[in-house]
Amino acid sequence: MKGNEKLIATLNALLADELTAINQYMVHSEMCDNWGYEKLHKYFEKRSIEEMKHAEKLIARVLFLEGRPVVSQLNKIAIGAEVPKMLESDHAAEAGAIKAYNEGIKLAGEVNDFATREILEHILSDEDRHIDEIEELQDQIGHMTLPIFLTTQVG
Repeated sequence: MKGNEKLIATLNALLADELTAINQYMVHSEMCDNWGYEKLHKYFEKRSIEEMKHAEKLIARVLFLEGRPVVSQLNKIAIGAEVPKMLESDHAAEAGAIKAYNEGIKLAGEVNDFATREILEHILSDEDRHIDEIEELQDQIGHMTLPIFLTTQVG
């Protein structure tokens, strides 16, 4: 099925966001593993895998719409040097993704591609949960202080 070119371009832009997020979360995961923060390592690793699943859905949809998935473009990756900076950069990335998915959902509706809109709405729901989880961790750091929070993240 030949899809709308503007929508395919939007899906590829969302794909770049997801591919960037995969890398950012993966690096944060490995940094936490290196520091001995096993729970944070698993948290970031799980998030990277979830973003990979989003990328797979976007690739499949672009192909279905007879477009060409662009997997060679990444946005700027923001690696935090410490846990609060990691969460801050991840929060900014998720906020950007939420804005982009909302715009993509609107466009899909405008071009009457309701199946694509439904796919994007499902991913948006995940992104909403992601930002909520990041804010939960940031709140815990604020309530406990960073050193106490980090002691809860060890093995």
